[in-house]
Amino acid sequence: MLSAVELLLERYRDYLLVERGLVAGTARGYVDLVRPFVVARCDGRVLDFAGLTPSEVLSFVLSECERRPRRQAKLMVSALRSLLRYLHVEGLTARPLAHVVPSFAFWRLSALPRGLDAEEVRALLASCDRGMAVGRRDFAILLMLVRLGVRRGEVAVLQLEDIDWRAGQIMVRGKGNRVERLPLPVDVGEALADYLCHGRPADAEGRSAFVRVNAPHRAMTASGVTQVVVSASKRAGIGEVTAHRLRHTAASELLRRGASLSEIGQLLRHRSELSTAIYAKVDRNRLRELARPWPGGAA
Repeated sequence: MLSAVELLLERYRDYLLVERGLVAGTARGYVDLVRPFVVARCDGRVLDFAGLTPSEVLSFVLSECERRPRRQAKLMVSALRSLLRYLHVEGLTARPLAHVVPSFAFWRLSALPRGLDAEEVRALLASCDRGMAVGRRDFAILLMLVRLGVRRGEVAVLQLEDIDWRAGQIMVRGKGNRVERLPLPVDVGEALADYLCHGRPADAEGRSAFVRVNAPHRAMTASGVTQVVVSASKRAGIGEVTAHRLRHTAASELLRRGASLSEIGQLLRHRSELSTAIYAKVDRNRLRELARPWPGGAA
């Protein structure tokens, strides 16, 4: 039997999925972020939102933001604002309190994206023992991340029928239920074929391309893809690398080869040009060409 907290969070999750139209992963993330707030309003078995005050909301936001990384704090603020709207719509709060939640300043272009250099990429790929099934799988996953710049969740949900061998394309199921086609590079295709023919278990469940090594051989999760990257980076001796950093690596390599920001945005499937603009800061050689001499400096 679900507790009062879990019942409310389940109803909130349904609201996000049905009314807001969020994808399941995003809805789950919102629920996880606001869970501490809901738990704090539970007195025994009863949830008390009727007496919720603006000062209590602000106090929670300040305490949570102090202990969270900036990006996670910004997500938490958005999730809490969404929850407060839901509580008011459901009549659980007497007045709307979403406007009480302050905006969280996070300058998206303040830091440079940290990609791996060519030597680090070689070490990462070489860390996979391709004589074993797990090595074939991990090599294919890493190559997809490095060459195509796909997200970890997009790798996890890849289906066998998403790979069009004849056309040399791959179907990517991205954020917001968007489905797009990307060219399938030869090396990525060869790595996928090697794993699917010689590494993917014969008793794998469903049509997922990448499955767990240990039985039951179910589809991998986004967290599982991250663990593949982290484990490989540790074996390669390059520190702990995340899957998203390999996405930056793919974009940085394209930039190094002379691709335009528009082309990089197409590969990464950015909806906004602002998301791609950060890579302009990486190409220091091009920036030097634009820099004007300092007044009074050497001619």
